[in-house]
Amino acid sequence: MPVSRLMEKDMNKYEEGEVILINKPLGWTSFDVVRKIRNLTGVRKVGHAGTLDPLASGLLLVCTGRFTKKINQFMAEEKEYTGTMVIGATTPTYDLESKPCNFTDVRFVSDQTVLLIARKFVGESEQIPPAHSAVKIKGQPVYKLARKGMDVKLEPRKIVIKDFDITGIRLPEIDFRVVCSTGTYIRSLVNDYGTVLGTGAYLSSLCRTKIGSFEIKDAQTIDEFNKSCV
Repeated sequence: MPVSRLMEKDMNKYEEGEVILINKPLGWTSFDVVRKIRNLTGVRKVGHAGTLDPLASGLLLVCTGRFTKKINQFMAEEKEYTGTMVIGATTPTYDLESKPCNFTDVRFVSDQTVLLIARKFVGESEQIPPAHSAVKIKGQPVYKLARKGMDVKLEPRKIVIKDFDITGIRLPEIDFRVVCSTGTYIRSLVNDYGTVLGTGAYLSSLCRTKIGSFEIKDAQTIDEFNKSCV
């Protein structure tokens, strides 16, 4: 949509600085959203506070103008996610970006065990990010190295899981809600959960619902933001 469709006062608003709450759709990268909003508003300084994988949906904070200086502040906020994991298999990427493998029997798993294992992850711990992630080694995203078949070794990072609630059990699928510190990889959490459970597990869907005081219920879809620029 051409920038000329924005009223001048709206242009000034985005230049001065705005926090735009977007409900990122599946299949979009976080940068896809930034690029779209940059094109719609005509504002050059646009960034996001916290990457969401293409296979994840949900709340993305997009900052424009002077508010880009607040990105690190927003990124440090506590986050909430809801999602679904599948036990009884793993994937190299810990989600459905790669094909499930290492299948195991899950008939021995009880609902009580599912709940007990989740409680073990609540609190402070160290987590190793996925090899297929945007973490950089010597300026190179590790997912590029992993895709070349290179052995990627990442150092563990301190994280805090405030809540890990199991909200539905339909084995092999398990629904959950997680409240966690910044820097937490839900894919890694699910993979670690599967290891402790003894069945393996991978993430099949994920939605970010909160970042600090910002909530997904207040977010716009890309189409809704597009229409607001008319």
